[in-house]
Amino acid sequence: MSLTPGHLLVIDDDPDVLTAAALLLKRRFSKVVTESQPQRIPELLQTSGWDLILLDMNFSAGARNGEEGLYWLEQITRLQPSAAVILMTAYGGVETAVQAMKRGACDFVLKPWHNERLLATLHNAQRLRASEQALGQWQARGRELTATTQSPSLIGTSPAMQAVYRYIERAGPTDANVLLHGENGTGKELVARALHQASQRAGEVFVSVDLGAVNEQLFESELFGHKRGAFTGAHADRCGRLQAAHGGTLFLDEIGNLPLPLQSKLLSVLEQRVVVPVGSNAPVPIDVRLISATNMALPELVRQGRFREDLLYRLNTVQITLPPLRERTSDIPLLLDHFLEHYCNKYKFPLRQIGQETREAAARYPWPGNVRELRHAVERAVIMSAGERLETHELLPVNPPAQAVLQTAPSTLDLDSLEKQAIIAALKQHGGNVSHAARSLGLTRASLYRRMEKHGL
Repeated sequence: MSLTPGHLLVIDDDPDVLTAAALLLKRRFSKVVTESQPQRIPELLQTSGWDLILLDMNFSAGARNGEEGLYWLEQITRLQPSAAVILMTAYGGVETAVQAMKRGACDFVLKPWHNERLLATLHNAQRLRASEQALGQWQARGRELTATTQSPSLIGTSPAMQAVYRYIERAGPTDANVLLHGENGTGKELVARALHQASQRAGEVFVSVDLGAVNEQLFESELFGHKRGAFTGAHADRCGRLQAAHGGTLFLDEIGNLPLPLQSKLLSVLEQRVVVPVGSNAPVPIDVRLISATNMALPELVRQGRFREDLLYRLNTVQITLPPLRERTSDIPLLLDHFLEHYCNKYKFPLRQIGQETREAAARYPWPGNVRELRHAVERAVIMSAGERLETHELLPVNPPAQAVLQTAPSTLDLDSLEKQAIIAALKQHGGNVSHAARSLGLTRASLYRRMEKHGL
């Protein structure tokens, strides 16, 4: 029989209990230490790290109220809070043991115990401890990244962007749920991060989930977590993103992709502020601020029966609509200069220049992929350009359909037609490869497929 990794400390004044525990547990755990004197607990905690501690609740002769156990529980949680404490009590002390669990104990067992029940309790406590430690590390890493990562800032002085800034200034400090609406590439995650930084949760974790990139079979596990054995492949407990975002902000991008059954479960989480992992019946309290984003018309999805109206009301306490780049063309020069400097520094190239003709061409181009497409275009041009100045053909598509888009842009105001032509141009340029075409347009594959379906391509 293989040993379970783990250091176990058993504390009881009854030598028979200690002997029975040692005989049973030393065959199961890598290290088991027994101790009859609770006064040695501080010393034992300082000299070794313990995964599990089995603690009796009464030590003095005739003691029955469990006060000694509560006292030593307090010392253990203060000196070594990472240890999982399981209390041992007789039948009469069950009520006290339940009270002790509210003070930090993990579980309790009744004496005399059943061996299999005791082992199951210890293994469950060990898995819970490992899960909580992983969650703590995840959240600490998230807080570290939030504090140290310089997220790209929102750039633009156009009236459309000024309206966005005002929304962030007003809604950011609140805990209100926010729904961001806008085309792909308009900077919805940047706005979500700006809202987080403006909130009282700025020092906590910011967790982002792109629901458009999650396998539909994994939606539930990704959001709500799962217990080991909940389904094929669930080899260990896993906390979901809602639990990982506890205390901070959860950003759900592409919220319109969430299947209807999970929309109901998400609504329940938002109303009750608890989450139940897949394969578990135990609710886990959570405290998160939710920011959602979509490029879909959610009211239309509601009319089609594909999105819950009550969930939509929950999500859009505040709604912020992000303008497409074609509606804020005065910001294009600022964006060009920002990305040009960024990528020249990133690739350690001398700072390039952008001529007036190229700037004017960029202002006329419809940018169906919005700021994301412009960013990728500047990065590609910086890498491929051989001169000190970026030329128009290096920044913008050069195939005939794309040129037609450029030529007709000043006189054609049919934005759907311009978008369709740009998609056709990208597909032809990349020989029908959807992945490459999506990348050149600054879109995800899923988004490009939706637009192709929209235009009958």
